Amino acid sequence: MPSTAKYAVIVAGGSGQRMGSKIPKQFLEMRGRPILMHTLQTFHDFPEKIKLVLVLPQPYIAKWKQLCRYYNFSIPVTLQAGGKSRFESVKKGLEIISGEGLVAIHDGVRPLVDHPLIRRSFQTAQKYNSAVATIPLKNSLRQITDTGSKSVERSQFRLVQTPQTFNLSLIKQAYGVREQAEFTDDASVWEAAGHPVTLYHGSEKNLKVTTIHDLAIAEMLLSFK
Repeated sequence: MPSTAKYAVIVAGGSGQRMGSKIPKQFLEMRGRPILMHTLQTFHDFPEKIKLVLVLPQPYIAKWKQLCRYYNFSIPVTLQAGGKSRFESVKKGLEIISGEGLVAIHDGVRPLVDHPLIRRSFQTAQKYNSAVATIPLKNSLRQITDTGSKSVERSQFRLVQTPQTFNLSLIKQAYGVREQAEFTDDASVWEAAGHPVTLYHGSEKNLKVTTIHDLAIAEMLLSFK
């Protein structure tokens, strides 16, 4: 892979409500340390240097520093206070990166991301300026209509994951707009700026931990990582 500068913005703004926990989900322990540390460690250990930006809600930054001391977690990370929404948080994370290169934007609570996935994201973005991880659907789909529902061809749809990786200067420009309701992920912001979205193959293991059920599965899968 070319020696283009590589960055990763790790967004971790969860509150833990869907988890039924008083502790933000990114700080819940999984196999001996918080979920977020597993995510960051994987990016840090990538064979090609990736500069890491961690975006956390301002009230959680002190807690994160406390956890780093407790778990002796000291990988180099630039901390940034997030905004009221994911859009605002990503925007703030991008704003503190200077220069040119590629940037992977990743959910902090996807701890099972692996190096082949990260490599595919950067390789695809290097060639096409964008790279959005997706996986096919296994289950049948039905669309709700005014009169009931109808079957939908699942081969025409994909489940979207992160990392979503982009040309740094172009994604920063794309985020230089007011937030819209249709901005559900980084790809939608990129698309609204007039850029084509390039998909690449994600991973079924790369789940987002939002419930206790997800956490149990992630802990099991981690033993096979």
